[in-house]
Amino acid sequence: MERRAIGYVAAVEGAQATVVLAPEAYGDVAVGAMVVIPSPRSMVFGLVQSLSTPAPGEAASAHDRHLAQLALLGESPGQETEAFAFQRGVSHSPRLGATVRLAESADLVRIYAKPTKSSVAVGALHQDPDVPAYVVVDDFLGKHFAVLGTTGSGKSCTVAVLLRSVLTAHRDGHIVLLDPHDEYAAAFGDMAELVTPDTLSLPYWLLDFEELTQVFCSAGQPYREVEANILKDCVMTAKAEYLRGGAGGGTGNSADEAGLTIDTPVPYRLARVAELLKVGMGKLDKPESSIPYLRLTTRIDALRRDRRFAFMFGQLTIEDVMGELLSRYLRLPGGGRPMTIFNLAGVPAEIVDVVVSVLCRLIFDFALWTRRGQGVPVLLVCEEAHRYVPRDGADAFAPTRRALSRIAKEGRKYGVSLGLVTQRPSEISETVLSQVNTLFALRMSNEQDQLFVRRAMPENAAGLLAALPALRTQEAVAVGEGVPVPMRIRLRDLAAEERPQSDTARFSEVWSAPCNDKGFIADTLDRWRRQVR
Repeated sequence: MERRAIGYVAAVEGAQATVVLAPEAYGDVAVGAMVVIPSPRSMVFGLVQSLSTPAPGEAASAHDRHLAQLALLGESPGQETEAFAFQRGVSHSPRLGATVRLAESADLVRIYAKPTKSSVAVGALHQDPDVPAYVVVDDFLGKHFAVLGTTGSGKSCTVAVLLRSVLTAHRDGHIVLLDPHDEYAAAFGDMAELVTPDTLSLPYWLLDFEELTQVFCSAGQPYREVEANILKDCVMTAKAEYLRGGAGGGTGNSADEAGLTIDTPVPYRLARVAELLKVGMGKLDKPESSIPYLRLTTRIDALRRDRRFAFMFGQLTIEDVMGELLSRYLRLPGGGRPMTIFNLAGVPAEIVDVVVSVLCRLIFDFALWTRRGQGVPVLLVCEEAHRYVPRDGADAFAPTRRALSRIAKEGRKYGVSLGLVTQRPSEISETVLSQVNTLFALRMSNEQDQLFVRRAMPENAAGLLAALPALRTQEAVAVGEGVPVPMRIRLRDLAAEERPQSDTARFSEVWSAPCNDKGFIADTLDRWRRQVR
């Protein structure tokens, strides 16, 4: 294979190399081009990450010296005539003065060849649209991934491409997607079970103590701690009575009480908790001491009557439906719908963090307590991840942050993987993002976000990252263990029915005609008052 020479190696430093370009090659080399540096022991491949003229004159001159900075990606051991076997990393650095040549399409085909492991195509290479870009399914899903990019860069479509590609090849998957903006239902159609606030069921007795405190207790001190202790005693009593079969309870097996804690997910009657609060309040001899009891009683009563919280407090009977809920939400079995999409757009803002916390915790704990070899791997995809695991812990709901952090750190041991999607990488927890092994970085103009992504990258990909501000919509830089080689890719096209539903208002279209129909106002007010979306 004859490759065009473009210059020679002038400097090597770690995984970087500097090339002096030959005058006849000035027009042939572009940022992002793949080059090869043959040597007696290997063929080293690198990407052009920048071009420069160290001492430019007032006008272009044939005497100007042009330089190219390379990021060394990997090598094929042996000489050009030997069998090609590309591998990441460079064990034999290029020699000074070594000839640098442009890689041909055949080189790209072999470097980015379909991996021997299970993989799916998600697009094509930026350098050559005829060369498919693959992700390795087990490494991509099993070791966490993130999709990062500014608003409007195509994050939702990227997520749709990745997940649809995987599910097309693995129709019996188990994916849970948290959708705060109601975007993804349109993208997956009959591939997904859609859970809306109207069909969501998350009984209050699934809440652990921190979540109970967040829902029922006052926001600030000094009452919050007092109320939490009172609530804990009443809930523990109600749970114990349910296990013993009293107060309308269930199993009648007192042996179940042995391991009972405030965090044990067993049913209990909220009405019984309200009764116990009134009993406790009746024993007090000072009116001011009853304030915490009154606050709790009022809060419980308000939540039970609020339509928006029907998914948590609207059950007419108290039954142990935990197994049914997990079976439905984790798609066990899938019934031809391998994904569950939780539409959180209609969940009350004051409780959405609690809902996310409960869902994440249930997914992890279910995997944790499943006997080894009996469970199935589950992927949890979290849109707007910076809301739930922000860099500043003070801005987060602690149980939600803790649940997602546990999945990031320990999830892969129990078959729970995490997909993070955010437009503000610099605002997400660095600890959580550092656990992600595959990154898809889309267009990113904010310098702080770019620096943060560079620090989070699992390998040297500075040349590719330099292109982040200039990426077009539908383009991404993919690095990490989920892709064979770091690459700049163009994601495949989605059909109209496969695209997420964007909420961007069409100002120019709508503002081109007067709004003479006021009928929607009455409908909006009716939905507002009835709390029905």
